[in-house]
Amino acid sequence: MAMKIVVMLSLLVVVAMAIPKAKAQLGILNDLLGSANIQGTVLCTLNLKDNVDDNGDGAPAFSNAQVQLMCGGKVLSNATTNGAGKFSMKMDSVDSLVYDLSSMLSGCNLMVPTPLSDCNSNLPSVGSLISTLRFLGITNSVANITPSGFHFVPS
Repeated sequence: MAMKIVVMLSLLVVVAMAIPKAKAQLGILNDLLGSANIQGTVLCTLNLKDNVDDNGDGAPAFSNAQVQLMCGGKVLSNATTNGAGKFSMKMDSVDSLVYDLSSMLSGCNLMVPTPLSDCNSNLPSVGSLISTLRFLGITNSVANITPSGFHFVPS
C-alpha cells in the first residue's frame, strides 16, 4: 500500500512539473504569433470567382468600403478600403488575447456591411459581402491572414 502511494505521488510531481513547462512553451508560441495582419482586396461584384482575383482584374475595386472582423457576433476590428479596394487590419497582442490564431481562423469572418450599390448602382442596396479567413504564413513574428474570398449574403 505504501508503495502505491509513493508511485502516485511521484506521478503527481512529474505531471505538476510538466504543466508550467508546457505553458511556458505555449507562451513563447503565443508571443511569436501575438500580432496578426489581415489584408486583402474588396471588389465591386457579387461573383465569388471575380472577388478572389488578387490583381483586381475582372471587377472594379470597392473603394471606401468598411471591412469588419466579426468574431462571435462582435466587431473585433475594422478598416476602410482605399481607392484600389485594399484594406489592412493590424491586430496587436492585446487583441490576440481575446482570440488566438486558431480561434480567429475558425471562428471569425470578414464582413463588408457597406452596400454594393455604393460602388455600382446596378448592384443590391441591401446585404453584405462575407469571407472566411485564410492563413498565409508568418513574417517577422506577424501572422499574415487574408480573406478566402468574399461572397454576397442578402439581408
